[in-house]
Amino acid sequence: MSTELFLALVAFALVTSITPGPNNLMLLASGANFGFRRTIPHMFGIALGMATLIFSAGAGLAQLLWIYPGADTALRAAGMAYMLWLAWRLWSLAPRTGIEHDGTARPMSLLQAAAFQWVNPKAWSMAVAAVSAYAPDRSFATVGLIAGAFALVNLPSVSVWAWSGQHMSGLLGEGRRQRLFNRLMAVLLVVTLYPVFLA
Repeated sequence: MSTELFLALVAFALVTSITPGPNNLMLLASGANFGFRRTIPHMFGIALGMATLIFSAGAGLAQLLWIYPGADTALRAAGMAYMLWLAWRLWSLAPRTGIEHDGTARPMSLLQAAAFQWVNPKAWSMAVAAVSAYAPDRSFATVGLIAGAFALVNLPSVSVWAWSGQHMSGLLGEGRRQRLFNRLMAVLLVVTLYPVFLA
């Protein structure tokens, strides 16, 4: 891959990773509710999940979804159901009392965040677009380079959202404003499903 093409790939990864979407909305909410430090596994999970999704898409998984339309429909339905469940969790999340939530609320783990990429419509769009544009030959080396570039660019990009959420928590305080914020994030998460309904 030429230097110019690699820089274009990095720019694509930056723009797609830092713009609003399901991951970044959940990171904003997690940072506001649990703080930056407790959201770190969630951030690493997104980077890991994106890298494995891109590598798998480049290795032929995306073609299987086109060959078997039922698989694409099942994946889309699973993704929508999971995102609606996450939105419900955000909607019903109790506001903080003092520094921590009660013992039932937890930020997303590394493995949960990595697995979420496989049902995240924006992540699939990013993976397929990246492989199509920057690895038309589908060589393992090129696909691996794309996956690695995404992982490296993705982590600082998503960190901005968790950091912003943590800094918003001071403005939100405890109680009613925090509950309204969580519910707004839940509604926005559902809104991100709009392109899925059109597909």
